[in-house]
Amino acid sequence: MRFVYGKQDWKTKERGQENCYLLTNGLGGFSSGTMIGSNTRNDHALLMACVKAPNYRYNMIHRLEEVLETGLGKTHLSAQTFVDECEEEKGFLFLDSYVFEDYPRWIYHVNGVEVIKEIAMKQGENTVVVRYHVENRTGKEAKLTITPHMQFVPKGQTLEKEQEFSMEGNRICSKGKQLFFETNGEVEEFSQKFCEGLYYDYDACDGRKETGNTCVNHRIIRKVLSGEKAELVIVYSDFKLETDSAVNAAEKIFREAVRYRKELVETSGLKEPLAQMLVKSANQFISFRESTGGKTILAGYPFFEDWGRDTMIALPGCCISTGRMEDAKSILRTFAQYCQKGLMPNLFPEGENEPQYNTADAALLFIHAVYLYYLKTADTEFVAEMWKVMEEILAGYKNGTDYNIHMDEDGLIIAGSGLDQVTWMDVRVGEILPTPRHGKPVEINAYWYNALCVMAEFGELLARMENVKEFVTSMTSEAFFAYAKDCQELAQRVKSSFRQKFWNEEKGCLRDVLSGTKADDQIRCNQIWAVSMPFTMLGEEQEKKVVDTVFEKLYTPYGLRTLEKDDPEFCGQYGGQQLKRDLAYHQGTVWSYPLGAYYLAYLKVNHYTEAARKCVSDQIQALYAAMREGCTGQLPEIYDGENPTASRGCFAQAWSVGELLRVFEVLEIKEQI
Repeated sequence: MRFVYGKQDWKTKERGQENCYLLTNGLGGFSSGTMIGSNTRNDHALLMACVKAPNYRYNMIHRLEEVLETGLGKTHLSAQTFVDECEEEKGFLFLDSYVFEDYPRWIYHVNGVEVIKEIAMKQGENTVVVRYHVENRTGKEAKLTITPHMQFVPKGQTLEKEQEFSMEGNRICSKGKQLFFETNGEVEEFSQKFCEGLYYDYDACDGRKETGNTCVNHRIIRKVLSGEKAELVIVYSDFKLETDSAVNAAEKIFREAVRYRKELVETSGLKEPLAQMLVKSANQFISFRESTGGKTILAGYPFFEDWGRDTMIALPGCCISTGRMEDAKSILRTFAQYCQKGLMPNLFPEGENEPQYNTADAALLFIHAVYLYYLKTADTEFVAEMWKVMEEILAGYKNGTDYNIHMDEDGLIIAGSGLDQVTWMDVRVGEILPTPRHGKPVEINAYWYNALCVMAEFGELLARMENVKEFVTSMTSEAFFAYAKDCQELAQRVKSSFRQKFWNEEKGCLRDVLSGTKADDQIRCNQIWAVSMPFTMLGEEQEKKVVDTVFEKLYTPYGLRTLEKDDPEFCGQYGGQQLKRDLAYHQGTVWSYPLGAYYLAYLKVNHYTEAARKCVSDQIQALYAAMREGCTGQLPEIYDGENPTASRGCFAQAWSVGELLRVFEVLEIKEQI
């Protein structure tokens, strides 16, 4: 899918800064900036290198200052806002178009000179290439000057005035980090200059540090004679490139970028153009993790790292729906290694840090992910390999584990206590819990029932597996059958209790939690997973009522509201200082990822009829507009609850992309039947 923007999209600087691009390298590193070339966040960078995958990231080249000199004077092509407005660069005034397909492309026109700029990243390396095509159709020489603005600081930190930079040939060094560059342009070194006062508009809106600094000590120049076409290439990498020329290296990286993304689409088998774009977008979250030697999923750009809950929600769509089965197995194996007391880590350890296990859903969703993997592959050996871990999860929830996660006498799961927030609505502000859900959360019990049914099915499956002893030496066929029967019996008890206690006949939907507080009867999106999971507990008419209530009270074309608008606690806008943002985070804010569960539930209760598929296909086309706004080709974390017109939070979110990919997969599968 090709996204094309024109001057109408940057009538003002503010409008031009609404959208950005994102390139990633599969290590946690990335390149990102706005479509007019400015940085509106401290986390924007031409090269955000990852020195230890996936979370040790350094903002190396923060931005490029670009100046074109023609016979009529000097003109900035770059755009940037500064605290001192007199320094503002307004290159967007000369920007004709911005295009994104497999990489971003800008076309500028200044006084008879056309400049085309392109950026690409190399997979598996901290390498970024910038390429300029210059055509001079004037009667005088033109000159393009690129000045790299450097930081060499950990992601999110600010460059201090005392930091020293040095250059030795094509190697730049600062604070123990080094960066190599290759170029076909003329390099001019000069005394180090500290540049302060960059203004980050979006960080300012979110209450983050709103200013930044950079350092410059060289520029790269390409002169273009009258009537000449020329190319200026700059390749940055954290190691010295083995290449005969920067131009050849750049061409290879651009070709590989296109080929790589084409292969992702071919592997997925998806045909819908929107789905194919989401396949490419999903790849941007899948990263190598150095500490485990396996794959992981980064929750979102530019802020988040790899978290257990987010990974288990995103994995089915980002890996299984896209045909990346080996990556799915790698991620599941990684998490299996860290299972503890029946829980999966919500936050992976870095350095000497211990994993954090404060999540009640990640472990149950791990079982769900293994099941979806099995449905797609029929890989019984992998099921057997994961059996002990899944058995440990059920035992932990049944007998009790950390964070007050345990099964009550009625078979339902209780989770959370005190200040521990263990569902995905987990915001805590000091001693304030904006969405306290201690007790029996509806989605946790939906996942619990689903896990019991999955393990019953897996038990019977492995009981008939001839070589199961190679994987589970302590279990006989009889033991597997007995385990499956126990799961079935417990599942029936859970179903009976769930129907009796969660159903709210008056509102025609499910209670959000069983806690004995007013939170129980709030209408929230969490109930949709009690319909969309593979194994569910409600009757058909009840499921239809849930879907209809969610549509009436919570649906928007870009996601589901986390709380109905009629609730006194509803907050319609997300933004401002962190306290204000946190208090609104799950109090009506629209989240994109539950929209996938809604569409899957709607298709299910309408028996996947042609009319139902057409309804979803028509509604899901709104994603085209969503993918044009914010981060080109991506889906964001959240939107305002009142009027979801502009994306908020992370501009690219893994579980948003993954859950909508699952919908496209189901639509195409059902169409073929």
